[in-house]
Amino acid sequence: MVVITILGILAAFAVPRFLSLDAQARAASVQGLAGSVRSASSLARAMWLANGTAPASLTIDGQTIDFTNGYPSVATIDNMLQDTTGFGYNETTGVFSRNGATTAATCQVLYTPATTAASPVVTAPTGGC
Repeated sequence: MVVITILGILAAFAVPRFLSLDAQARAASVQGLAGSVRSASSLARAMWLANGTAPASLTIDGQTIDFTNGYPSVATIDNMLQDTTGFGYNETTGVFSRNGATTAATCQVLYTPATTAASPVVTAPTGGC
């Protein structure tokens, strides 16, 4: 009986701690993907510059990448990434949505394409993970 009581007390303290780790893991994966998108964008830009003729598209690692102002377009930035497991991607809006998020709008990565004066913007709100 004493063993069962001790296990019950331990479970009362341990379970809430493990539940909060799930949200932290989702937030960390969103931040990790945001870093990958930034790196992929920079790498594609370097390849675009190395070609010197400002091509509209390039084949990089077997994937066709279209460019907007020298950076990957919203429609093809996901082709620069090797693994997006756990995320869905909308090619129209540039949003990588985290599967299993509490509030999808605040647990995502948003890729905003480059303008003529600035590089693309990658944001990653994690409040609803």
